[in-house]
Amino acid sequence: MSEFFSEDFIQIASGIEQDAEFIPLISAEEEENINKQEFPEELPILPLRNNVLFPGVVIPITVGRDKSIRLIQDANRGNKIIGVVSQKDQEEESPEFEDLHKVGTVAQILRLLKMPDGSSTVIIQGKRRFEIVQPVSTEPYMKANTKLLVEERIDTNNQEMDVMIKSIKDLAVQIIQESPNIPSEASFAIGNIDSPTFLVNFISSNMNADVSKKQEMLDELNVEKRAMMVLEHLTLEVQLLEMKNEIQSKVRKDIDKQQREYFLHQQMRTIQDELGGSPQQQDIIEKEKLAKDKKWDETVEKLFFKELDKLSRMNPQGAEYTVQTNYLDLMLELPWGDYSEDNLDLNRSKKILERDHYGLEKVKERILEYLAVLKLKGNMKSPILCFYGPPGVGKTSLGKSIAEALGRKYVRMSLGGLHDESEIRGHRKTYIGAMPGRVIQNLKKAETSNPVFVLDEIDKLGRSNHGDPSSALLEVLDPEQNNAFYDNYVETEYDLSKVLFIATANNLASVQGPLRDRMEIIEVNGYTVEEKIEIAKRHLLPKQISEHGIGTNDISVDRTTIEKIIEEYTNESGVRGLDKIIAKIVRNRARQIAMEQEFDPKVKPQDLFEILGAGRERTKYDNNDVAGVVTGLAWTAVGGDILFIESSITKGKGKLTLTGNLGDVMKESAVIALEYLKSHSDLLDLEQKVFDEYNIHIHVPEGATPKDGPSAGITMLTSLASLFTQRKVKKNLAMTGEITLRGEVLPVGGIKEKILAAKRAKIKEIILSEKNKKDVDEIKADYLKGLTFHYVSKMEEVLTIGLTKSKVNDPVAII
Repeated sequence: MSEFFSEDFIQIASGIEQDAEFIPLISAEEEENINKQEFPEELPILPLRNNVLFPGVVIPITVGRDKSIRLIQDANRGNKIIGVVSQKDQEEESPEFEDLHKVGTVAQILRLLKMPDGSSTVIIQGKRRFEIVQPVSTEPYMKANTKLLVEERIDTNNQEMDVMIKSIKDLAVQIIQESPNIPSEASFAIGNIDSPTFLVNFISSNMNADVSKKQEMLDELNVEKRAMMVLEHLTLEVQLLEMKNEIQSKVRKDIDKQQREYFLHQQMRTIQDELGGSPQQQDIIEKEKLAKDKKWDETVEKLFFKELDKLSRMNPQGAEYTVQTNYLDLMLELPWGDYSEDNLDLNRSKKILERDHYGLEKVKERILEYLAVLKLKGNMKSPILCFYGPPGVGKTSLGKSIAEALGRKYVRMSLGGLHDESEIRGHRKTYIGAMPGRVIQNLKKAETSNPVFVLDEIDKLGRSNHGDPSSALLEVLDPEQNNAFYDNYVETEYDLSKVLFIATANNLASVQGPLRDRMEIIEVNGYTVEEKIEIAKRHLLPKQISEHGIGTNDISVDRTTIEKIIEEYTNESGVRGLDKIIAKIVRNRARQIAMEQEFDPKVKPQDLFEILGAGRERTKYDNNDVAGVVTGLAWTAVGGDILFIESSITKGKGKLTLTGNLGDVMKESAVIALEYLKSHSDLLDLEQKVFDEYNIHIHVPEGATPKDGPSAGITMLTSLASLFTQRKVKKNLAMTGEITLRGEVLPVGGIKEKILAAKRAKIKEIILSEKNKKDVDEIKADYLKGLTFHYVSKMEEVLTIGLTKSKVNDPVAII
């Protein structure tokens, strides 16, 4: 049924040419005759459930109620005149007079048809409006006294009415033309109506409006007002129809496009099948073949084929298809159960480690231990090692040498600045652009499940609102858990237990405790001058000669020159800066060769100023001529160094002043040293009043450099003792150790670096805590030549060894 004209109108319009006896239109002349007709005052009343009859209009009505059927039959046998009135409530089955509207239409029965279901269809034509004046009876059907209503006549000279009628016709024709359910003949019928009153009645009756709206129009006796109501309704209906047609047109275009694409895909698939299958199908078949050769377990295999089956049902044009394809490609490219065979020749491995790295005995020893157990047992979980030490000592390059020694693949993952947990665990593959974590990516690149995996700069991991990557590494670096590592992208467990993880760090303090606990910490100390000289001769110089394209006969650097470079032009524990200096020397020689200048192949110490500029003089031991100046030993991030503790005394009230950018711990050491001397003044033959009558000032040079730690305790004690007694400190002596109020000397760290710094500064004797003797025993004997060690446990022993009996030149009189 059309949305804009009633079903009755469509039925009548369809029957215009089929049955000429029932032309549903009247002329102006016929309308005039109808208005002159007389009708009985008493009329049988036929209630209409869902329609309103207008004068002159022909409509079919289906009659099913007993009273209505009886009324139609009686009227059809008589004068065929009835009164038609609409119900107020369409759901009312047995309406009474109060359920009907007051205004109705006198109608004439044109034809009565019997239907197979026992109901009757009657075609009636409206004649005149009437108003119910008085009900007469309700049985066998309703009868009432009525009064005919007279419509106001139209002014034939009213141009506004003419324009309104023309607009109504145009809108009605437009609706008929744009509505596919209304026959086109209806537009001719509308055009042939010459009576304005009948046109308004005809459209009012047949337009698709509520019964209440139609009844409102029937009640209106002024034709001009009624025409305006019809025009308003038709205008709204035209707008709705245009909107509907526009929406349908858009939908039709989208459907047409989809159908076109569908048919094209079907045709393409048919052509591809004729040529030997579609690329997508061939890709799936290829993946199935590759999957048969994989060494995965039943769980992974079941997951793969489930995802492959999902891929076969996907539209290749969809974004999900690419995501699924990438996931399956990763599953096929991962080395499930593929392990490289370890080379268990320990002598060969030892040679490789010795060839690539000078020194680092503890690291080499640990790797050989791992290989020995692997050779004997045949299978074991890989250790999780952490090389800890200053920059440039070769921690990262050790990984490459270990991989070569084991005969394994080498992969490196830099963790510096990493702050997103998904970099470790991966993203869920539901996201567009999702990727596996970098652990899985590197295993794919290595093509084996047991590479040497270097986690570089593990101490520089960050954290943000995207998660804590260091916590994600707990699973990776736990030998009890990493045999079932779960990556969010892979969505299944992967065995990392055969991977040899090697982490590197400069500062263990920034590595969280649980992560540090999972790793075997191996300290990689800084190199001695002797070791740096060997590294420069064996590795750095040959590498730079090769990289700069000059011959080995074009340049030579002897040990003396290299030692001068190390002491005056570098300040580091490692050899990274040394490598850059040597590169600069080699570049200078390359320039001389390219410019065809004369040169001596041998680089001498005196040539360094011209090539590198002025160097820096390393701090060396001075003398013992001044009271209160003692040489201490310190550990720094770039190795060991010596420092001087200076003390001075002036008349005052016992005030202690500390300068030199000292930390709290170092300040406390000075206070403890002074309090010890106060409580043990008899050891130095000092009177107690001395401490109350003199101010003391302790200073540590190089004030721009922060200094802290307890290791300067015995140095400050000796400095104060020398100051108060004005006795000389033993010549070429340095010391390090923590002190207590009870007079004990406690051990300190960084012994190797401190000893090497002392040797570089031409120190001959060193005082250490007795508990540091084991640290000295671990150092190569070659590095200890020329040094004498004094091991002490009490502070008074320090004073006995450190102070001589002789006074300094020009001693200060302390009374």
